[in-house]
Formats: sequence, C-alpha cells, structure tokens
Amino acid sequence: MKVWFITGASRGFGALMTKEALASGDAVIATARNPKTVTEQFGDHPNLLAVALDVTNEAQAKEAAAAGITRFGRIDVLANNAGYGLLGAVEEATAEEIERLYATNVFGLLKVTRAVLPYMRRQRSGHILNFSSIGGYFGYPGWGVYGSTKFAVEGLSESMAAELEPFGIKVTIVEPGFFRTDFLADTSLAVSPASIADYEGTPAGNMRNFAADANHTQPGNPARLATGIMTMVNSANPPLRMPFGSDTVAVIEQQHASVERELAAWRQLALSTDFPSDVTALA
Repeated sequence: MKVWFITGASRGFGALMTKEALASGDAVIATARNPKTVTEQFGDHPNLLAVALDVTNEAQAKEAAAAGITRFGRIDVLANNAGYGLLGAVEEATAEEIERLYATNVFGLLKVTRAVLPYMRRQRSGHILNFSSIGGYFGYPGWGVYGSTKFAVEGLSESMAAELEPFGIKVTIVEPGFFRTDFLADTSLAVSPASIADYEGTPAGNMRNFAADANHTQPGNPARLATGIMTMVNSANPPLRMPFGSDTVAVIEQQHASVERELAAWRQLALSTDFPSDVTALA
C-alpha cells in the first residue's frame, strides 16, 4: 500500500487521482482549501484523510504533512497538483496577478515539497509528481505568464531529481495537454481584465476566444490520465518527464525539430565564442 499526499484533491486531476488511489487499495492524504469538498465526494473512507491546505501557507503545509504521518506513518507519493491558469498577453498581466499566480503555482509547490521531503528523506524513498503542462515545454501566446510558472516547475524538478536521487526519491514532471477538465472555466482560470486593444486579432488576442470556445471540448480524457498516473507510479523506473495527450506529444516533437533546425543554422556562431583550444589560461 502506498500513501499519497495530493494537493488540489477536491476536483479535476486531484480528485481523479484520489479516486484511483483509493480504488487500488492505497491511502490518500487529500488536501484542499475546504476538506469537506473531499469527504463529500469520497465519504468516510478508512484510507482517506482529508486535510485543509492552502498551498501558499507554509505552516499549514507542515501541519498537513505531519497529520498524514501521524495517521499513516509515511508518505510515498507527493502529487503537487494544485494550481490555476492566467490568460492574457504578458504585457496585459498586472504585477498583482503575476505575484498571486506564482504564489500558488511555484512558491506553493515549493512550500508543500519542503514540508514533505524530510519524511521521504528519512524513509529513503518516495516519488514526487510535479504537475506542469505542455505550456511548461513550449511558450504559447496568451499563456506566457502561466507558462513561465510551469517552466519554473520544470527547472526545479530537473534539479530536484538529481539532488534527491541519492536518497532513493524519484521526481516526475507531469505534462498534460488540453484535457476536458474545468481548467478553462472561471474556477480554475483567471483572465487578465486589462485587455489591450492592440492585441486584438493577434495570436495573443485570439487565444482569449479560443480558450472560451475550447472549454469542455478538449481532446484529453481526464479519467485516462489518472489511470496513466497510476501505471507510471507503479512502474519500476518512472520517467523524469511524463507527457499526457496526443497534443502534448505532437508539440514536443515539433519543438525538438525546431530546436534542432535552429541549432544547425547557428551552430558555428554558437561555437565561435569559446577560447581557442590551445589557450591554457584565461587572459
């Protein structure tokens, strides 16, 4: 039996992972701002501990982790799933909007991770799932600030994977594409109200209309993602990156091809900035 610590467990991917984990016989420390929203869905399950957690509150994150350890004795999987989106051109986003987004998507993830890692290091095992996005691999117009939080998550996760390997702790970056959740609804997505007319008709401006029209028509099946997460977590050698969705796979392949073409075109200039090979000391 694995013990999961899931943030944002009241809806979306968090609720689906909670459901799958409980169905497989695992235990779940399911956190949400209002834990009643968790118990209303899953009832009084013997393997479920619903805990109040605002991921921006570090003291509360430590309390939630400690409560989970008291109940189950260990934490095997941390799913940093809590987060939300911000739609609008980079110029349109206000400092307050950006800071609030980073407080949840980046600093909140770090606070929860710091609360859980001491227990994983003590037991010399564990698996951290940091939810990113295809927007953390490729910068979409209209999603620049949101994507930047996910780029931060990816960079942090790569370093953590190397830092935690000596302790038997694995790290996986989960990269969903567009899935049919409420992510594009106003419960999970903030839209910068400061719309600049000059962006109308541009890729950034058009993205506002696309997001509204695409809600609940996305190609990804959330239930299948949750099942895929279980398969990946139970594998002997889970990946550093786990993309989910045909759109994600296509964008990654396109991005790799684009980078390779650009590197080939500018390779000589890139290499020209080194000291000559016969220089033995810095001038």
